[in-house]
Amino acid sequence: MSHDAFELSLLREDLAYHQARIMLLVTAVTETPGHQGKLDGLTKLAKLDFLVRYPALAPQVLEELTSADPRLHLTPADDANPTDVEAPMIRYKYGPWDDRYYSVIGALVGRGLVAYRRGKQGSVAIAPTPAGKKLVKEMSRSSQWASINDRCRAVAEASIGLTGNALKDRIYNRLAPLMNRPHRQVIR
Repeated sequence: MSHDAFELSLLREDLAYHQARIMLLVTAVTETPGHQGKLDGLTKLAKLDFLVRYPALAPQVLEELTSADPRLHLTPADDANPTDVEAPMIRYKYGPWDDRYYSVIGALVGRGLVAYRRGKQGSVAIAPTPAGKKLVKEMSRSSQWASINDRCRAVAEASIGLTGNALKDRIYNRLAPLMNRPHRQVIR
């Protein structure tokens, strides 16, 4: 396999991983009463995804969670190094962000797994389609995705009633030392 072909295959695998995680998160939010059956806005998506990707930080932001919550699947290593994660995010103007969101959501919409919904105040909301729900049900039963699904469900339940901006403010206030860094810097 040539270098370019290898890089392309890694990119495909990387995007597939992010699509799967976002599918689990969107479905968890939409199935949790109190979220109106949709994930409302990219800001909220990014902040909830941050809490799923950095699970040891989630209890600091969402007081409804504790480090002892088994759904977070935290290890002593996670508690000791809460920013040493598999898929780090970058610090952006409005908090943690990942530049892949547009392509990930576009791919999920294009594959018929999520659909756009009308969001609050002109924002974009997304929700899983029946095909997306079926896929998530299958994924959540697999050992590879069960723990991430549990984290998504815990974060969805603990964030009921919070907007994307409220989550952003909590992250900035409660994780100030971590967010006090230049824009575009990896959160580690």
